[in-house]
Amino acid sequence: MIATMAVDIDHIFADPIFDPNRASIGFHPLHTYPAIAVYFLGTVFFKGYYKIASVGLLFHMFTDFQDYYFWQ
Repeated sequence: MIATMAVDIDHIFADPIFDPNRASIGFHPLHTYPAIAVYFLGTVFFKGYYKIASVGLLFHMFTDFQDYYFWQ
């Protein structure tokens, strides 16, 4: 599940790369709502390691969401 942190590679396409006043969810390509829907569907339809990766990606999205909206 640590490998799901690789989804943050899409941050290098943002300018600036890190902005503490910007929410990742809905901004970065791999953090959009359609991508999150694919991650959710992966927990339903995938098996094995792909299911574990999908769960990890959902946890990643949740932590990005709560990091911005609950702790700002």
